[in-house]
Amino acid sequence: MNKLDVKLWTLAARGHIVPDRSLLKTPAQIKAIKKSAALNTAVLDHVAAHIQAGMCTEEIDRLVYDFTTEHGGIPAPLHYEGFPKSVCTSLNNVVCHGIPDKYEFLEEGDIVNVDVSTNLGGYFSDASRMFIIGETSPEAERLVRVTKECVELGLKAAKPWGHLGDIAHAINTHARRHGYSVVEEIGGHGIGLEFHEEPFVSYVTPKGSEMVLVPGMMFTIEPMINEGSPDFFIDEDNGWTVYTIDDGLSAQVEYMVLVTETGVEVLSQ
Repeated sequence: MNKLDVKLWTLAARGHIVPDRSLLKTPAQIKAIKKSAALNTAVLDHVAAHIQAGMCTEEIDRLVYDFTTEHGGIPAPLHYEGFPKSVCTSLNNVVCHGIPDKYEFLEEGDIVNVDVSTNLGGYFSDASRMFIIGETSPEAERLVRVTKECVELGLKAAKPWGHLGDIAHAINTHARRHGYSVVEEIGGHGIGLEFHEEPFVSYVTPKGSEMVLVPGMMFTIEPMINEGSPDFFIDEDNGWTVYTIDDGLSAQVEYMVLVTETGVEVLSQ
C-alpha cells in the first residue's frame, strides 16, 4: 500500500468520504483529457464570436457541431441518453438542458447559457458560459454577474484535501447573500473518462462535508442560480428542458477543474 492509499484509508476510517481510485486520473489520462478540454474551450470561443440577436438556437447547435467535428471531436451531448442535439441552449427561465430549436430566436435583452461538452478520442470535457444578448435589464445583468462570482468563489474554496462541501458553502453563501437561490437536485459531476462520472457535486451542502478533494480528481463546478425559487419542472413533451417553477430567470456558469497537489486547475471554461 503506497502513501496515497494509506492516506485515503486513514481518512475513510475517520468517516470521510474518499474517491475510489478509479476517479483519480493518471498523468497520461490527464494529458489526453486536457486536449479534449482545449477543444471544448475553443468551441465556446467560436460560439462567443458568432452569437447575436436574431439568430435561432438551432444555429448555435450547427456552430458547435461543425466546429467540433472539423477538429476531430464529437459533441458529447448528441444522442446521449436520447438527447437530440449537440449542445444545450438554456434561455432566460430555462435552468438547464434547453434543446436548440429553429423556431427559438435570440432577442435583445435575453440571457442564454450555452453548455458545450466534447468527446475527443474517448476523453470528455464540459463547460458552459452565460451570454447576454445586447443590453439587458439590470436584474438579469446582476444575476449573470453574481453567478460568475459564485463560480469563482467556489473555485477559490477548492483546495486539495479539502471537501466538495467547501465549494458548495462558498457558492450558496454568496448566492443567498444576494437574494438568490441555488438549485439543489441538479449539480456538477465527475468527468474525463466518461461524460458523467462520480461524484455528484452539490452546491448546497455544508462546509467540510461531502467527498475529499484528492489530487487527480476531475469534476465540474456549475451551480444553477435562480432569481426566485430553487424549484423547477421538466418539460413533459421533450423530457429534458428544465424550467424555473415561478418563471423567474436562471443563470449557470460551468468550469471543468482538476485537483492537483498544489491547488485546482481550470481545464475548460
